Amino acid sequence: MTTGFGIVGTGMISHFHAKAIADIEGAAVVGCYNRRQESAEAFAAEYGGQAYSDFDAMLADDNIHIINVCTPSGAHRDLAVAAASAGKHVVVEKPLEVTLQRCDDIISACRENGVQLCAIFPSRFSPVNLALKAAIDAGRFGRLTLGDTYVKWWRTQEYYDSGGWRGTWDLDGGGAYMNQAIHQVDLLYWLMGDVVEVNGMTDTLAHERIEVEDVGVATLRFANGAIGVIEATTSAWPGLLKKTEIHGTQGTAVVEQDDILKWEFAETAEDDENIRSQFERKSENTGGAADPKAISYVGHRDQLQDLVDSIKEGRDPKVDGVDGRKSVEIILAIYQAAWSRQTVKLPLATDPVRPQ
Repeated sequence: MTTGFGIVGTGMISHFHAKAIADIEGAAVVGCYNRRQESAEAFAAEYGGQAYSDFDAMLADDNIHIINVCTPSGAHRDLAVAAASAGKHVVVEKPLEVTLQRCDDIISACRENGVQLCAIFPSRFSPVNLALKAAIDAGRFGRLTLGDTYVKWWRTQEYYDSGGWRGTWDLDGGGAYMNQAIHQVDLLYWLMGDVVEVNGMTDTLAHERIEVEDVGVATLRFANGAIGVIEATTSAWPGLLKKTEIHGTQGTAVVEQDDILKWEFAETAEDDENIRSQFERKSENTGGAADPKAISYVGHRDQLQDLVDSIKEGRDPKVDGVDGRKSVEIILAIYQAAWSRQTVKLPLATDPVRPQ
């Protein structure tokens, strides 16, 4: 039986979902939804399936088993909850939502209706990041001491002006942290473990007519005692490749995009040279550093394949709703720390209130 996907929203990121689905054996785009019928029909003409401008009609299609929510961030909850209530498994593009309460609403709806919830974080499925995670889990770094990640990207003013939702708190949920760096925030949490406190500083320095930050620096304390840094910006011309650095008492690894720049351990392993050779510098694209369309769909494909497998096997997907909520919580804590100029402890008791 074909696993049928229905894509909600036909903007830029939806194309990556559609290409990913087309690359999964036994899966297909069965439907797509946009409030404007002509937009839905254009998407369907390119990727197949039925075009819908009535979301309830799309949910009534028994050939659609999974709904992919690809709308602006602050418009995820109601669509995801409706999909879960209709008995559909749910995929939500990052971030899961823009507040903890909205995240919780989605998680609860999926649990109550017995459907799977997958939060999109394809960086976890990158082979180089899987190798890094395996080294950490094997204890090769000794005691983890420092975990840093850097997203120094560039976005033009035209990028923010291209959509009324871009750069707004209500629909974007934040700026360089919530929209661009969230993949690395999730990755650092996945590698280093829970965050227990943060300090932060943010500002808007390079763009006009946006409510959110385009530059920020945060320091973190992890539950294991290690500390870390997350830098995020869309104001660093011409845009640099994202970077993650993991340090411990017995090892150091530096990953830039999908390349290993440093892979050194006090005790060598048989596979070290193979890993260095496999992931030596060879990135050919900018990974979205200056152009949001310049990313690969392969990570989405691997994550959606995991979701399909999890449904068949009766297990949770590797990145579920609780994972999706974590990155939102860390970012909201960074915002709260920046607004209050105080250290913020996690977990957060409530959503932070933006200063007026």
